[in-house]
Amino acid sequence: MTDTQYPITPPAELVREWLEATKPSDNPDSPLDLAILAAQWGADMELEACCEWLGAGKRENLSQVVALRMARRPKPPSLKERLSKAIVEGDERQALKLLEELDDSL
Repeated sequence: MTDTQYPITPPAELVREWLEATKPSDNPDSPLDLAILAAQWGADMELEACCEWLGAGKRENLSQVVALRMARRPKPPSLKERLSKAIVEGDERQALKLLEELDDSL
């Protein structure tokens, strides 16, 4: 193995934190969880680098940076939006589940 540290390599402290959060005894899917966390981190690093390169102090590129962020990290649908979709699609089971979730959040 080499000691080369590539820019996309997560810091050792972050890897330790991920490993602690995904202990095998707690969760049989922990290797998958760890891989997902690492992939998300790498994608976030790439997005930040792209936004930095695109923005690079150029005020006229600000709208492009915002558009890139929105396209790559869309906001998840709200509980209300998910409930509306379930009702429109006639998915009663999902609608009831979302109503329970809504009740729990109040």
